[in-house]
Amino acid sequence: MQKVLKLGEVCDLQNGFAFKSKDYVENSNTLNIRMSNIRPNGKFDESHNIKYLPDSYGDKFRDYRLHDGDLIIAMTDMAGNPKILGMPTTVRNLNGRTFLLNQRVGKLHKFSKEIYVPYLCYFLSTLKNFYKKKGTGGLQINISKKDILSADILVPPLSEQKSIVKKLDAALSDVDNLIAEISNQIKNSHYLVKLAINSKIENLPSSSYQKIGEVCSLVRGPFGGSLKKAFFVEKGLAIYEQSHPINNQCEIFRYFITEEKFEEMRRFEVKPNDILMSCSGVTLGRTTIVPTDAPKGIINQALLKITPSVFLLSEYLRLIMQSNFFQKRIWEVSGGAAQPNVPSVKILKNMTIPVPSLKEQKKFIDWKQTLDKYKLASLYEQKRNLLITLKEAILLNEVQSKE
Repeated sequence: MQKVLKLGEVCDLQNGFAFKSKDYVENSNTLNIRMSNIRPNGKFDESHNIKYLPDSYGDKFRDYRLHDGDLIIAMTDMAGNPKILGMPTTVRNLNGRTFLLNQRVGKLHKFSKEIYVPYLCYFLSTLKNFYKKKGTGGLQINISKKDILSADILVPPLSEQKSIVKKLDAALSDVDNLIAEISNQIKNSHYLVKLAINSKIENLPSSSYQKIGEVCSLVRGPFGGSLKKAFFVEKGLAIYEQSHPINNQCEIFRYFITEEKFEEMRRFEVKPNDILMSCSGVTLGRTTIVPTDAPKGIINQALLKITPSVFLLSEYLRLIMQSNFFQKRIWEVSGGAAQPNVPSVKILKNMTIPVPSLKEQKKFIDWKQTLDKYKLASLYEQKRNLLITLKEAILLNEVQSKE
């Protein structure tokens, strides 16, 4: 006979430590285990975007040490399209190294004798919608320890839990292998497209290169106290945020200002065909084009507004800015202690890009659109999504449909 218990009745959760970027060292035997080590497929990958801490931290922060088989869970994700929020995974591959738990990653521990930990990991992986609804925040969404432990857990007898895990291990192994194979095909497809675009850019005549400041107007969002939350109103003119270029859309708005405040800040006004670029963090360099029907508004401080001249097509400029050719350089000039950040508009204005004739720009856009028609990555993504749906159905059938 199975029970329905709160997660907090079968285990507890330990929060990680807030290690700082200044703590990182070039190499060591001690790894900082962060959210990025929990992959969207539920796998644990200690080598993804690896960060090292001094080996002395193993003793200094011994309360945050992880061990093989520990069950951890992501407590933060990016808003808009969260992929790992509430995702559990099992720590693997220590191989004599020290793993330390970072903030916003929780470790489940102090398990009841009624629970088989591998079963709990499978069950928690079916609760992503529950945790997504619990998420709060702006650019990032968070769930608290209380939120996580509030989930209802079906707890059948231990023998049945072990039987379910055995079935799922066998059933999902082949599905996971297929998902991994298709994920590699998606990466290869994106890589080939980027390679083709870069090759196209490199073949543009060197005589066409101009400084960005010569063919565009650049305005960084307002700093200081000129755009505080105290000025926001429930309805009014829109404030464009970092989430808009991140998600490549200008549809959802959270904050607004009055017409009077807008007039004070008109130099930050967003207009159709402007390009908005994220100026800080891991999304540095992401862009979107403001559509013709976008609402009237201004940018916040996390954005750069780029208005092309009559000699430059917005669609062409965005292709250039999204290319490896441009992205590599924007990251090279970025700075900031806690996170990458565009240092000044002046530096960007002096960067050069190829600006061929409008006719050649249009040809470039048409060529990219022709390339997109093949939609290789999209086809692979559809296959992967179908496999992920199948995996979720198998999980739900085994761990949540037992009456």
